[in-house]
Amino acid sequence: MQIANKVFVVTGGGNGIGREVVLGLLARGARVAAVDLSQERLDGTAKLAGAGNRLSTHVVNVTDAAAVDQLPAAVIDAHGQVDGLLNVAGIIQRFVPFAELEVDDIERVLQVNFWGVVATVRAFLPHLLRRPEAALVNVSSMGAFIPVPGQSVYGASKAAVKLLTEGLHAELRDTPVRVTVVFPGAVATSITDNSGVKAPAVAGANDNAANTKVLPPAQAADIIIRGMQKGANRVLVGRDAQVMDWFTRLVPERAMTMIADRMAGLLQR
Repeated sequence: MQIANKVFVVTGGGNGIGREVVLGLLARGARVAAVDLSQERLDGTAKLAGAGNRLSTHVVNVTDAAAVDQLPAAVIDAHGQVDGLLNVAGIIQRFVPFAELEVDDIERVLQVNFWGVVATVRAFLPHLLRRPEAALVNVSSMGAFIPVPGQSVYGASKAAVKLLTEGLHAELRDTPVRVTVVFPGAVATSITDNSGVKAPAVAGANDNAANTKVLPPAQAADIIIRGMQKGANRVLVGRDAQVMDWFTRLVPERAMTMIADRMAGLLQR
């Protein structure tokens, strides 16, 4: 997909991977509508971008379906069209076993990670289908195919995003919309702070099966954008995601046990 002079909506555009996706698209000549909960974070993105009217910012909670329904009109008013949607916004859960989560904890993660994606896709898909070429990119997680201790609901929410996106890919094959699901591994973002949780330090956690380093958000964003440009169905971000994708296919139970043992210290008891 060509990026220059196209219009992209990016959720989670106020920081982390989402901010870097916004900056990366703008650097490639696109117009971008950045969506986030925080005006302050969006202002930070705008300051870094220095893109003038090629960037619009929209303070919207993706769990508010009524507010999301109003987004397409606002984006089209600012930019004239919509050529792509990139769902990057997401949160994690508290690092506790499933049995210790409150219903509110579970619902919050599902509302942001899954229902937020559902809401934005429902709102923007009719507009994408009218374009000569368009892109729909949903960010899932390596946690969608390998469970992490203390993140069972987070993983389930991202697995739901994975299958939803794969279903959309199957349904939209004969349309102008190319659909991509993204599986980031370890990326240096502030998702724990944004989620209102604290991640415990785990001895040896960085010495994982992939023996890889944590990616900078800008590098992760570049991989995502290049995957979208190619119209890739699946994008694995980071060597850890690549290795664990292969490992879970080859020996799924062994992979699950290894991660559970290696990362057991994440559980807060």
